[in-house]
Amino acid sequence: MTRQANIFAGDARMVHEEAVELTLQSLKAYWSEHRHKAVAWSGGKDSTLLLTLLIHLIEAGELTQPDVLRVYYADTRQELPPIQAAAAAIMAKLAQRPWIDLQVVRAPLDKRFMVYMLGRGVPPPNNGTLRWCTRQIKVDPMSAALASALAGVEGSILMLTGVREGESAVRDGRIAMSCSKDGAECGQGWYQQVLPDSPGIRGRVATLAPILHWRVCNVFDWLVAFAPMREFGGWDTRILVDAYGGDDQARDIAARTGCIGCPLASEDIALNVIVAMEGWTHLTPLLELKPLYRELRLAKHRLRKSEPEVLKNGKLSSSGQRGGPLKLEARSWALSRVLDIQTRCNDAAARLGRPGVDILNAEEEERIRELIAARTWPNKWDGSEPSMDAWLDRKNPDGTVEPILFRELVGA
Repeated sequence: MTRQANIFAGDARMVHEEAVELTLQSLKAYWSEHRHKAVAWSGGKDSTLLLTLLIHLIEAGELTQPDVLRVYYADTRQELPPIQAAAAAIMAKLAQRPWIDLQVVRAPLDKRFMVYMLGRGVPPPNNGTLRWCTRQIKVDPMSAALASALAGVEGSILMLTGVREGESAVRDGRIAMSCSKDGAECGQGWYQQVLPDSPGIRGRVATLAPILHWRVCNVFDWLVAFAPMREFGGWDTRILVDAYGGDDQARDIAARTGCIGCPLASEDIALNVIVAMEGWTHLTPLLELKPLYRELRLAKHRLRKSEPEVLKNGKLSSSGQRGGPLKLEARSWALSRVLDIQTRCNDAAARLGRPGVDILNAEEEERIRELIAARTWPNKWDGSEPSMDAWLDRKNPDGTVEPILFRELVGA
């Protein structure tokens, strides 16, 4: 019997034996090169596979147990309820292992999604000109946590990620361009020695994606069949599978999950699947979030500039009619809508004894109200600007002037 067969001894199916073996080889290739080890954990299927498999391999003696394994849970405050519930259960088991240092990483209060949007007035993100969310609520907080961990200690840190081919065409392109960077081979995972644009950690952090080669069917095999078994850790990952359609549909749908009602996604596939499943129908009000974010981008809810602005290079902007932040009344209205959606979900959850929703807590609500009361605006805005749906005078080539709505002028 091979070493890997010993790891998966028993009646469990071994359909992903090769995938595990390649992951183990990838980890062993770099494990001893870095003094510190860490895992970036989003709570999603891929990073949860990585985390639970890594702990199993360590406890099975396949990898040397580090003095400390740092686990950074990226809490965006906007995750799907099955992911939140599964993460809570997994964190409880992580706390039973004294050699694991679990840190919940969140953006500072004023940079969190709801506070930044409804308190400061920054419009919901979009894929065109204003994609502010990912870096602000996920990337920057993780970089700050790493910088804090490395302050005052020697050596580099190996950051393990759940990046996997097939999840995103754009991501696959980045992997293809850099899979041989820093001496790595494709079979050893995606290894990079530098996290770019990260002050305080540059040159001291290497990232490794040891499950790069896993197929989605293998991922769900682990989460559904293996991880819950006692010999592999007894992890409560079955509820996580609900976020992807449950045992029967997960492999076929394989929907990528993100924030609830993500404004950047053309369709909220994961949430649609979840609310159609038995035991999760009480979350149906969450389907109202995406239309709400779309509504907030309309001209009637926003201000605009009325004249050109001075750019960083000292020149004037080509257009003096830039669309801008949410009006104060729009923010208050949207806050009440979000709270109503969350309340309806949680009231139903309490009646049914099911997991509820926590996308806007009391601290965040209070801060939003404070910022609205203080008439807070994004940089270079003061609230005196005209409404984005105000009429403008457009000068025609023949010299005549005609009134036109701003949204028609810019195609908003």
